[in-house]
Amino acid sequence: MSQHAPRYRVVCTAGHVDHGKSRLVAALTGTHPDRLPEERRRDMSIDLGFAYLSLPPDLEVAFVDVPGHRDFIENMLAGVGGVHAALLVVAADEGVMPQTQEHLAILEMLQIPQGLVALTKIDLAPDAEWLEAVEEEVRDLLQGTFLQDAPLLRVSAQTGEGLPALRGALARLLQNVPPSPNTGRPRLAVDRVFARPGFGTVVTGTLIDGALQVGDPVEVLPAGAAARIRGMQAHGRPIQQAQPGMRLALNLAGIPHHALQRGDVVAAPGAYRPTTRIDVHLRMWDRAPAPLPHMAWVKLFVWSAEVMARVRLLGRDTLAPGEEAVAQLELTRPVVVAPGDRFILRRPSPDALLAGGRVLDPHPRFKYRKGDRKARERLQHLARMGQVGLWRRRLEAGEVLGEAEVTALLPMPEREAILAQALQEGWLQRIDAGGRAFYVASTYWEQWQQRALAALRAFHQEHPARPGMPKATLRTHLGLEKPLFDALLQAMAAQGRVRVQGSV
Repeated sequence: MSQHAPRYRVVCTAGHVDHGKSRLVAALTGTHPDRLPEERRRDMSIDLGFAYLSLPPDLEVAFVDVPGHRDFIENMLAGVGGVHAALLVVAADEGVMPQTQEHLAILEMLQIPQGLVALTKIDLAPDAEWLEAVEEEVRDLLQGTFLQDAPLLRVSAQTGEGLPALRGALARLLQNVPPSPNTGRPRLAVDRVFARPGFGTVVTGTLIDGALQVGDPVEVLPAGAAARIRGMQAHGRPIQQAQPGMRLALNLAGIPHHALQRGDVVAAPGAYRPTTRIDVHLRMWDRAPAPLPHMAWVKLFVWSAEVMARVRLLGRDTLAPGEEAVAQLELTRPVVVAPGDRFILRRPSPDALLAGGRVLDPHPRFKYRKGDRKARERLQHLARMGQVGLWRRRLEAGEVLGEAEVTALLPMPEREAILAQALQEGWLQRIDAGGRAFYVASTYWEQWQQRALAALRAFHQEHPARPGMPKATLRTHLGLEKPLFDALLQAMAAQGRVRVQGSV
């Protein structure tokens, strides 16, 4: 038994149909990932499959096996979000094929951080010269991608040749993967829903952004239904607590299984708001079949959700293959996203991969016009600055951000340094009030004080016989939450700007 606490990592497969992804996972883990009778009958994956592998000294690896046929690309996209690494599979008897190229592009667009390449079915290759040629073809394909320096291993699920070396390469790769960040805002994108006799509703997915434990209340979005975690499993074993990056099965109490579907998000109550409009940065695939026009309809794939969206380009009529731009997506139904989330766009008909992108702002206030220069420049600045830029822009626009929002917007591990620098520079104020922390731009903190003073002067001029303005009236005038308003009065009283009678 390992003396280390287990570290959980998730790996997805990728590659062309019939290149041996599922057979390879079965050979590695001892569990065939195909779940459906039709998959076994046709010997072809049509939906997501799952299997688990323990690697010494302390790794617990979950495999998400994806279908390779282009007709089931939507199912593939539902399973590749939130993984730590990818296993690209190329059959030695066929070499690089269309879905090899498309799956690799999707992994790139989603910014999967690292991976391995398996040259499978080496027992079917005609000779050593053929193997060398296929390997060279694969290396050419990987040039300029995140896998260009990845280990490429020759394996056969049929004979077992190369499997020990592949397990060793996986262990070395995953040992160096940092843990998934914990922002304190847990969410699990649901990729499978079913009812289990004696347990009730069960959902599966990869946990991101926070931790969960048995007994926690949760919210199922976008519907907003309340539920509670009755039980959890990771890698087929019951657990009490789950950390970000773990592949989970959640047994939910208080909600029937028919009320959930793939694409829903199980989250901490109040941590996220669904949205039907998002500001994004796009990059077209170099091999996209045609330019993307302004106001085109596309399929948006984000985490496990799929939804139709209209693309509102800013400052241009079209986006050509290989080009980048900022845009706004108008969705036909709500999704749950956060700044920095990656997504894929596909053409609805005829079906084709178009672009990948990153969420800049999940809750823009306005619908933009194509010629809105200020909006375009603002989003371009956000694209350059990333999540830190969105955090600062929202503060400079006068928003008050709570601790949870700041945690979600600022990346780890730089968050504390960013906050410390902003407070030292003086443009940011941290206000501790009512047991909560609020972050406010210093300019607005001063503006609120000036508005309060102006309102008090006007009140005394209008009511010279009255001793003072009721606090409730002033708070309504300023439109501030009570804890923030009380803190504002305390600060003004400490500076001698106002006198407060009664408790603040």
